[in-house]
Amino acid sequence: MSQSVGFIGLGSMGQPMVRNLLKAGYHVKVYNRSESRASALVDVGAIAVSSPAEVVEVDGMVVTMVSNDAALEDVTLGAQGLLERLGSGGIHISMSTVSPDLAYKLAELHKQRGSSYIAAPVFGRPQSAAAAQLKICVAGSSIAKERTQPVLQALGQPFDFGEQPKQANVIKLCGNFMIISAIEAMGEALTLVEKNGMDRSAVMSLFTQTLFACPIYQTYGPLIAEQRFTPPGFQLQWGLKDINFFLDNASQVYAPLPLAHLVQNRLLSSVAKGRGESDLSRLTQAISEDAGLEVVP
Repeated sequence: MSQSVGFIGLGSMGQPMVRNLLKAGYHVKVYNRSESRASALVDVGAIAVSSPAEVVEVDGMVVTMVSNDAALEDVTLGAQGLLERLGSGGIHISMSTVSPDLAYKLAELHKQRGSSYIAAPVFGRPQSAAAAQLKICVAGSSIAKERTQPVLQALGQPFDFGEQPKQANVIKLCGNFMIISAIEAMGEALTLVEKNGMDRSAVMSLFTQTLFACPIYQTYGPLIAEQRFTPPGFQLQWGLKDINFFLDNASQVYAPLPLAHLVQNRLLSSVAKGRGESDLSRLTQAISEDAGLEVVP
């Protein structure tokens, strides 16, 4: 394997993803707004550059894994953005959780320049990224998707959802809504457990081994039971961003989703209280507080 891949975004997810591409034999050029984050990857073979455009090999592939819509627009369309240099055969693999509207906009702009935009948002926390076990929702041109398969398989398990890139982002938002709703449910159940004088961890251990023996409950259940909200695997403020996108899309297609508004308010309240940089599971702290329970700091 000697193919080059550009990679933009070296946060808690991007770091292990780049390492897996290097292990798979790719030459990887990396860019991050905070240059210091590239140093550890340079030590294991990555090449650090000073602008998004510099990660691009003409007609090659670039992966972006950035925090929000504004960041993705900046590295794609801004000064020294990747799009102008990508070339007519180039492929942009966008693995960030962004709005379906932005995915549609970027797909059209890539098409106008003869390049391809593949939406490939992921399910999984940093541990899953490190283990190359991300679940990847993929949508875009069939020809481009075929070229991206080896890259995506080095990062996790891709699932194909057709030709329209924005559809992958809708699916990602639906999954995140279901995760946040499960966290709300676990928080409410464990609050009732504690109010009745029972051990939160013991009860959650029962559930995660029996009725709810699945990754979301097994990942978040112990965090909620033990009130371990740092270090964050997925920041609470990002959950609010995703629920906002989810409800924006629901409004566009006239879909009333009352539960989504409930968890949106829970997240909004938590961010207002300065908890945005904590783990997503910290939204359950408010449930305990409402019940008059002391929360472990």
